[in-house]
Amino acid sequence: MTLKQLEAFYWAATCKNFAIAAGRLNISVSSLSKRIGELEASIGADLFSRSARSATLTALGEQLVPHAKDLLRNADQFMQQASNNLTYSGRCRFGAGELTSITWMPRLIEEIQRAHPNLLVEPYVGVGELVERGLEEGDLDFAVIAGPSSRASIASHLIGSAAFEWVASPRAVPNPATLTPADLPGLTLITQPQSSGVIRMLDDWLTEQRISPGRMQCCNSWGAIAGMLRQGLGLGFLPTAWAQILIQRGDLHALPGLPALRPLPYTFQWRRDDTRPMLESLRVLAQDTLDFDAPSGMV
Repeated sequence: MTLKQLEAFYWAATCKNFAIAAGRLNISVSSLSKRIGELEASIGADLFSRSARSATLTALGEQLVPHAKDLLRNADQFMQQASNNLTYSGRCRFGAGELTSITWMPRLIEEIQRAHPNLLVEPYVGVGELVERGLEEGDLDFAVIAGPSSRASIASHLIGSAAFEWVASPRAVPNPATLTPADLPGLTLITQPQSSGVIRMLDDWLTEQRISPGRMQCCNSWGAIAGMLRQGLGLGFLPTAWAQILIQRGDLHALPGLPALRPLPYTFQWRRDDTRPMLESLRVLAQDTLDFDAPSGMV
């Protein structure tokens, strides 16, 4: 029995399918199956039932998953104790929202690769709901998205927040100083779709103001939202740093009559059953790097 065989068994048991597990280990599905077969041969029993369309754990396999997890965690801790300058290798896939991807994500990747030169970092950018699903299914190692997660299988750690500002073009709101929340039902509100983390923040604001929006026009791209606002198609909110740039250019103006939105918390998320020490190292790097005022190509 080897650690590679245990890794193959553990990830195959905890990921949605063998293809995702093989991707986590940066090997082919056939190599993954071979390692599992070798482990089964060494213990003299099947860990997966292969009679169905997809492999499922046997009763023995179910019993051994937590033991495999403990052995792998102990191996990681052994390596961590063996070197004060431990670096990680292999492949690391993480998820992020668009707002992170066009601000501080490139710097995060740079910091991870500086700390762990042999770790291949692959980002996946999507709305929070899709990112969380990929994390839960084992396709991603961690995620940095608006949170916390409502899924029982995912743990969340607060690492920072993003601030937003209400804006509109002179074409949409000619007299911004007189606009109040009571005027919103008669206007078009341009915002992200329901699957986006910012909707929680918007819903809280609407509840506090005791109003319902009139027409909501949804778009899943911050860049496109900024363009729609500049075109005068409605009012909305943008990340504060970007809103200030567009206000200074004269493309948009602030809406002082609308109460400020609360900052949107961002969390580092991982699967609760994933106890690799690597994740703590990556969480610290993410927390130190987070900066939604970083330069972007949106404006």
